[in-house]
Amino acid sequence: MEMNEFRRFRRKGRAEMRFYVKGEDLSRISVSNADNPEEDLGMIARNTKNHADLWYVARQYFLDNFEEY
Repeated sequence: MEMNEFRRFRRKGRAEMRFYVKGEDLSRISVSNADNPEEDLGMIARNTKNHADLWYVARQYFLDNFEEY
């Protein structure tokens, strides 16, 4: 297998997320350059073992891949 070969994986656990609030401070939240939270209004996810580890999840990705537990 090549180092850059992508494979499919299924999530084993639950994810902790909350709705992004328009205008909120994103300085402590990782946001991809491709994302625009102000227009997209997606979700903020957190690491279940380190609540200071936060990242933005685009709305469509969330809708395609998650449902409330």
